Amino acid sequence: MESSSGVETGRDAGRRSLPRRGPVHYLASLTPGRYVLWCYLIWYLVVLVRYFDPHVRIWLTSLGLSLIIGTALLINTTVSGTRRVRLEGWPVFRLYLTPFCVSSFAALVKDHEFILIFSPRLVELAVALGLCGALAAAVAAARGWERAGARNQTVR
Repeated sequence: MESSSGVETGRDAGRRSLPRRGPVHYLASLTPGRYVLWCYLIWYLVVLVRYFDPHVRIWLTSLGLSLIIGTALLINTTVSGTRRVRLEGWPVFRLYLTPFCVSSFAALVKDHEFILIFSPRLVELAVALGLCGALAAAVAAARGWERAGARNQTVR
């Protein structure tokens, strides 16, 4: 509550409400599909950190494949059907990011005895799964926080 002088008073003094477009709102509104995409990225980053290879050839090859395959995916999703489809920026970015991650992942894990996409080292699997679990917990907490905030708004 704000007094006529513009100073906050009462039980809300000093408390700020989070903007509706902040990280808490993003997490609270995270769809299952986007959650899966974040877990894919987490999995990739765990492998990248563990098996990083500084050879430029790997990264240039991955970039080249990303440009070729990403463009094919963009054409396929936007102009190959009977109607044109307009995608937002982030989905277009992901159309190019995904082939980059796939090709560099394959190059990084080559000769490291992976089973499909799974590391033979349990600690690496545990780290990736733990981070995905932490993301799920953050989503649940953000949803609870937003529900509590909505209840407080209706009480007033």
